[in-house]
Amino acid sequence: MDRTATGWALHDELPGPLPADEIIALNQPKADLHTHRRYEWNGWTFELPPGVFMPGATSRMIHERVLDGTIAVAGRRYAAMGIGLGVEAIIAGSLGAKEVYAIDVHPESVRTTQRYYDELVGPRSSAAFVPVIGDLFDGIPDGVRLDVITFNPPAVSQAVSEDPDVVRNVCAGAPLVARFFDQLADRELLAPGGEIFLIVSNTADLRGIIRHALERDFLPEIHYRHEWHDDVRTYLFRLQRGPAE
Repeated sequence: MDRTATGWALHDELPGPLPADEIIALNQPKADLHTHRRYEWNGWTFELPPGVFMPGATSRMIHERVLDGTIAVAGRRYAAMGIGLGVEAIIAGSLGAKEVYAIDVHPESVRTTQRYYDELVGPRSSAAFVPVIGDLFDGIPDGVRLDVITFNPPAVSQAVSEDPDVVRNVCAGAPLVARFFDQLADRELLAPGGEIFLIVSNTADLRGIIRHALERDFLPEIHYRHEWHDDVRTYLFRLQRGPAE
């Protein structure tokens, strides 16, 4: 596909979802979600309480790009949607973000992020850290305008478990991402020139997600594309406000 395509041309070139049985097989939840676990990255060590999402390879696509400045956060209002363990918030605070909004519907994830932000960043940063417990942007005050937003949504299109914590972390599906764009548009939460970095693969309804973004006047481009050793194609999209031609 043409990696320089944007807008509707990009939408038309995206692959359809993988077969349902393949999606389910590729996204089987780990058995340790409800246990205490440990995660190490970038010289940091985290203890994860039960239910807190363990970052995987797709999460690290965001972490690495915030860390190396490819996703610029210095001096900007940054929102990490679905914060989970909080790694990207810690990086942003360390790099001099103006404000860091750590957002998750899961209270323990936000508390864990607060704990490690205080421990690893704390008073060494001038960033204002704002923990937000709520569904998508529900906890963001009216009038806030965000300069950069990252989101690695649980957009898998097939149910892989009835466990609500697994659904929250893996397979809430495309409707969650549609509400994400609806709230951004309806509340005008993105600042002029603001950027959204969204990770979605063909285990989700890629075209449907990007179609809805376009219909709400968010213009997508491919920031990064990764092919795994299976049939999965993962896209890190960069989106800005503005209608596609």
